[in-house]
Amino acid sequence: MMRYRRADVAGATYFFTVNLLDRQESLLTDHISLLRRCMRSVKQRHPFYIDAMVILPDHIHALWTMPDGDANFSKRWMLIKSAFSRALAKTEPLKPSRVLKRERGIWQRR
Repeated sequence: MMRYRRADVAGATYFFTVNLLDRQESLLTDHISLLRRCMRSVKQRHPFYIDAMVILPDHIHALWTMPDGDANFSKRWMLIKSAFSRALAKTEPLKPSRVLKRERGIWQRR
């Protein structure tokens, strides 16, 4: 089993790159309003500060500062990505491994 090392510092600032699985897609800019709504909704329930963010057609670069006492950025990304995915029509082909894990074929893993 592969284990990933992650920084786990409450209140720290983190840099992220989040990619679409299909790097030829432009879902993020085509559905920018939806992405903003998903981020806003998660941010209301699980606050964090967006220091900077660049949204390109196939990936996002983000610089976030987590609140004091909280380092759980992975939960926030999971909620944002799942809300965005659920709101899109299911048109992407799914591999059996994604079906087993109940994943959409939208986001690149890790």
